[in-house]
Amino acid sequence: MITKITVVLFSLVCLLLGILLILVPWVDLRVGDWGDNQLLSLVVETTGMPVLKTIISSAWVRGAVTGLGVFNLIIAFWEIANFRESVAMLDGNDSDRQAAQ
Repeated sequence: MITKITVVLFSLVCLLLGILLILVPWVDLRVGDWGDNQLLSLVVETTGMPVLKTIISSAWVRGAVTGLGVFNLIIAFWEIANFRESVAMLDGNDSDRQAAQ
């Protein structure tokens, strides 16, 4: 039972993280734009590297973060599609290993 819950929670975390990583770079969440927020300003101020703000706010970085989100969604859907195999693998009841023995 615990393995089923583990697989469900892992799938849910990957799904939510994927959605978050896809939306956050492009949507204004009332805390500032992706390239103009307080945390980024603090990091730039602390390190003394203003080029970080330019790099982080570029469309290339936004696209890379969105790509990570898509990758997380693919992992989530794969886990959902292969739920039984994942549970069996975590339980140690892998059918390939049993067939080999």
